[in-house]
Amino acid sequence: MSERVLVPVADGELPAYLWVPQGGTGPGVVLVQEIFGLSPYIHRRAADLAALGYVVVAPQVFWRLGAQSVPDGPGMLEEGIGLISRLDWSAAVADTSAAVGWLRRRSEVGDAGVGLVGFCFGGGLAYQVAAETPVDALVSYYGSALPGLVDLLEPVSAPSLHHFGESDSYIDGATVERIRAVVGQSPVCEFHTYPGADHAFDNPDFGMHDPQASALAWGRTVEFLGRVLPVG
Repeated sequence: MSERVLVPVADGELPAYLWVPQGGTGPGVVLVQEIFGLSPYIHRRAADLAALGYVVVAPQVFWRLGAQSVPDGPGMLEEGIGLISRLDWSAAVADTSAAVGWLRRRSEVGDAGVGLVGFCFGGGLAYQVAAETPVDALVSYYGSALPGLVDLLEPVSAPSLHHFGESDSYIDGATVERIRAVVGQSPVCEFHTYPGADHAFDNPDFGMHDPQASALAWGRTVEFLGRVLPVG
C-alpha cells in the first residue's frame, strides 16, 4: 500500500507517493515517472520494488501543471507531450533532487543508500539528477532526454544501468550508440539493448509494450539493484 506524502521544495510542497516494504526498512529508490505521469503502471512498478525490500518514493513531477497522470487511451501520448512542452525542466530536476534528499533522511532508509529508477521522460530526468546529486545507483529505461543531456553533463559517477530498444521510434540506433559511448565512461555502467523492442517497451498499458524485452530488462534491473543497492 502507498501513502500520500509531501516533500518540501524551495517554492512549496511536492506531492508524492511512498511505499514502505513489509520489513519496515530498506534502501531507498526514487522512482521517476514517464511522460504519462504517476500512472497505474508506475504505481505497479513502485509496488514491485517495495516487494523486493526497497523504500520507494514516486514524486508527482507534473504537480506545477496541475496534473498527476494522463488517462490511458488513444490520446495519451499527445496529452503527455503537451504536458512535457509546458514543463519547467530545471524545476523538475530540483524537485527530484529534493525527493532524493528527503528519502535519504527517512528513518526507514537510514544509511542504506538511495538510488534512482526512471522510465522514458523519467529516465532522462533521473540521469541529470544522478549527475548532479549524490546517489548510490541509477537505472534508466530509454531515457528520452539523454541524447541532449550526455553532451552537457559529466558522466554519472554512481553505478548505472541503461536499457534501450533496438527499434526505438524516437531514439535511433546511432544515437543509442553515442549515448553508450558517453555513459560507458562511468566507473560502473551496464548497457543493454533489446532486439525488436520499441520505446516504452516496459509499459503494458501502452501499445509499444514488448513482454519479452520487459521481462528481461526487469530481471536485469532487479539483479543490478541487488548488487549495488542491496537489501539487508
